Amino acid sequence: MRFRYHQPIPNFYKIENPHHPKTTISADFLNEFNELAIDYQFEGLSYSKLTDEFKNEWDIDWDNIIILKYKMSDEILKMEPSKEKCKLMDEEFQEVGAKSFELADILRQNGFRADLINPLDDRVSLRAIALQSNDAVITRSNMCMFKEGLNLGFFMIQTSIENLPFKTENDMLWVEDYCSTCGVCIDRCPENAFDGDGKFLRKLCTAHREGCSRCIDLCPFYKRGYEKVKKRYSRMKK
Repeated sequence: MRFRYHQPIPNFYKIENPHHPKTTISADFLNEFNELAIDYQFEGLSYSKLTDEFKNEWDIDWDNIIILKYKMSDEILKMEPSKEKCKLMDEEFQEVGAKSFELADILRQNGFRADLINPLDDRVSLRAIALQSNDAVITRSNMCMFKEGLNLGFFMIQTSIENLPFKTENDMLWVEDYCSTCGVCIDRCPENAFDGDGKFLRKLCTAHREGCSRCIDLCPFYKRGYEKVKKRYSRMKK
């Protein structure tokens, strides 16, 4: 399992998918849905339009994805790895999962097909789907980062909506170059989960077994925020 410390989320659907789902959403309702997600304590939405190549690779037949991004608790992240920390992370995960089901139900109620993608199912990579949004990158410490923050978790809804505001270009690709000049996650990793070339070694990382989040806590993107790091990077390149 990708999240070894997480337990399966119960099925919280209260509304069935429509028999003839709508494929077009109005700008007004999409804005309303986005505001509702923020009211539910999500940081915002991103959207992935999966390519035919991607669908063939993962053997799936759906392609419109709404990404619900939530901020992981700073208080929990700063805790030392422990069973208690893992328990608190799972409780947070379960709470956000229940809210994600509620948002899927709202889409169903309004005539759209909406199915939560199981975040514990390794048959398709949620990180890979996130990258298809052109709204995220993978940092050197192997974290999936959006502009809203490094300390984000996410749930995803596959939907019949075909006119979501999909991005066609990723303006965050500079992060890879910045990460290559930093290396604080490599120097301070308590598990030495990087090889001599700075490549992340997943088998040595204890984030998904014991809740280690040291690399997040030390990362400039977490400490300063995306925009401040970007300004610093722009000055470095002048």
